[in-house]
Amino acid sequence: MAANNESADEKLARELQRQFDEEAHGEEASYRLAVSLAGRHDISDSDSDITIEPENTSPSSPDLFQTDLSYENQSSHNNSTAGINRSTTVHDISDSSYSGEEAERSCTASSSGGELKTNRSLHDISASDSDTEPSTSLKDQRSQSSLSLKRKSGAEESLDSNISQKRRKTDLDRDSVGSEEDVATQPLAGDDEENSKPLCKYGSKCYRKNPSHRAEFRHTEDHRPSSAEDKSSKQSFKSSGSHRRTFSEVYEEAQPVSLFLTKVSGIPALHNGSFAVHIKDILSSSMGNLMASAQFNYMFDIPWLVQQYPKEFRSKPMLLIHGEDRQAKSALHAEAEPFPNIRLCQAKLEIMYGTHHTKMMFLLYDSGLRVVIHTCNLIENDWYQKTQGVWISPVFPKLKRPPPDGAVEGDSVTHFKRDLLAYLSAYKSHLLSTWINHIKEHDMAAARVHIVGSVPGRHLGEKKDAWGHLRLRKLLQQSVHGDSVRKWPVIGQFSSIGSLGADKSNWLCGEWLQSLGACRQLSSSLSSPPPLHLIFPSKDNVRLSLEGYPGGGCLPYSINVAKKQTYLHTFFHQWKSDGRGRSRACPHIKTYLRASPNWSEAAWFLVTSANLSKAAWGATEKKGSQLMIRSYELGVLFIPKHFTNRDTFTMSSSLQTLQGANEPLLPLPYDLPPTPYGNNERPWMWDVPCTDLPDSHGNIWCPPR
Repeated sequence: MAANNESADEKLARELQRQFDEEAHGEEASYRLAVSLAGRHDISDSDSDITIEPENTSPSSPDLFQTDLSYENQSSHNNSTAGINRSTTVHDISDSSYSGEEAERSCTASSSGGELKTNRSLHDISASDSDTEPSTSLKDQRSQSSLSLKRKSGAEESLDSNISQKRRKTDLDRDSVGSEEDVATQPLAGDDEENSKPLCKYGSKCYRKNPSHRAEFRHTEDHRPSSAEDKSSKQSFKSSGSHRRTFSEVYEEAQPVSLFLTKVSGIPALHNGSFAVHIKDILSSSMGNLMASAQFNYMFDIPWLVQQYPKEFRSKPMLLIHGEDRQAKSALHAEAEPFPNIRLCQAKLEIMYGTHHTKMMFLLYDSGLRVVIHTCNLIENDWYQKTQGVWISPVFPKLKRPPPDGAVEGDSVTHFKRDLLAYLSAYKSHLLSTWINHIKEHDMAAARVHIVGSVPGRHLGEKKDAWGHLRLRKLLQQSVHGDSVRKWPVIGQFSSIGSLGADKSNWLCGEWLQSLGACRQLSSSLSSPPPLHLIFPSKDNVRLSLEGYPGGGCLPYSINVAKKQTYLHTFFHQWKSDGRGRSRACPHIKTYLRASPNWSEAAWFLVTSANLSKAAWGATEKKGSQLMIRSYELGVLFIPKHFTNRDTFTMSSSLQTLQGANEPLLPLPYDLPPTPYGNNERPWMWDVPCTDLPDSHGNIWCPPR
């Protein structure tokens, strides 16, 4: 049995290696695999608030690829952890049940070769498979793949028991996150003796388990209420008569920018009470009487999606636009078969390694049409403990009379309607004709954002700057005043990284940064590119996250890619979102902006499905005469003049500042200024073992070699 498993793991690893060597290996095709390998850790009866101090760092900066990024060094380290062999519960991301088989899994990064017993195997997620041949073959091996999580040893867990009674979960349950009901987090109570102790200098990063240390210093988790106390506090709040805000009120508070983060389980309720949304809120009857809907996405869990609609809307017509092919397409159709109201539309992907990565909803009401553009896959895991972005349009009313053929009436100053129609037409699918007609028949003059999309193809002539980074360049050249912002830094924040080339000047700091640094009254060629800051989670960002190491499944950056572009790491900054309460919620959101040097203003802001890759943004070919794009992507661009009478946004990640603003503010998903990596910190790479320190659930990370 063990030998057979080892053979399957080696085969899987070879397929992984080949996939990551391709152009689009940094894209979410690897996210599918990473999520399926990790599963979702069952935190229903685990301590999600364990705090662990990062490893001591030396002043010198190490060679990242000769330390913990080396499989050989990791395997050597594992000699000291041989014998770790614990039971781990794995929860399939596409099924809320725990049905599955007993299976044996080996952690291939461990030199001991010991088997890891799992309570349940990972499910085969056929509907989430990529359209490419390599990913299809990988999918067939998922139920035989090596599990990446291992629990701490018995000795280590006995140390954990010294403080286990003082650690208490403060997570909201799944239902409370998905409802319009806000539950207040009550003040943490503790006795006078405990409160008189000095606070531990290591704060939330302390992982010391020595009883004498705990007796001498105070720790915040020491005073978390017990489950019974926490339940009592919530019940007390519910019966206190406090105003319970509906999502309609939350939605109105966020206007006119209308930019939200998704609600997150496991953070204080106040951070879910404003500028935050769950999919059930978006689809709720309070937003409108739904007649039909369309869902554009990369990954679907159809039964779960149907459950997010109110009961009265679950039988309404629904169109799913996907990029699946071959076996994955068949599986998706089989998943939709029990729902006669659901139709499927396949997006054609004519260039190899492209994906249908757009995330958008059309919601047709009896009173009008709403458009939602976001960053979430339509699977439960993406709406649970991750940081995601959502833009929600107003309800666009129906035009008083149908427009003449070929005319675009009821458009906004941003040409939102025209550009949305152009994007839909690029699919060249008759199944979208009904929705194209719906859009033509509605007045979208209230839209204040610009559409920035990508569609697969080699785009020439006038179409060259209609898509990808050249589309963004054109809009910025038309709208952003160069005299005031030419030295302002560009910030890019994303969840996946593709192969960008061996030299930063080839694409990253060449054509791509030239587009994001574009502004009016500047030549098309920048003499000095603006400063560039890239926000991507570090290893410790993932390790200490609410999900622990499995949270890194949505951050598919590979060591094989990283080794080819080491220059990229000089631009990296940590994920930090204290202002929005989401520092521990792994970011699947993708945003780009131009920030002032004092970090208080923005010249523009983009939320999009596009990660940092050529496949998503496009790359010029034939001396710049054409732009080649592999994937479908979609985002919305916020230009200040459409929201205020100023050329810049005032921006903040502070919830208190956002709530008390008297003018439209840009609600940032993360804190500024960006926090650089420390000397010994490195970016998260999902295929690198992490065995030196446990994560927030006491697990180590052992991906297949």
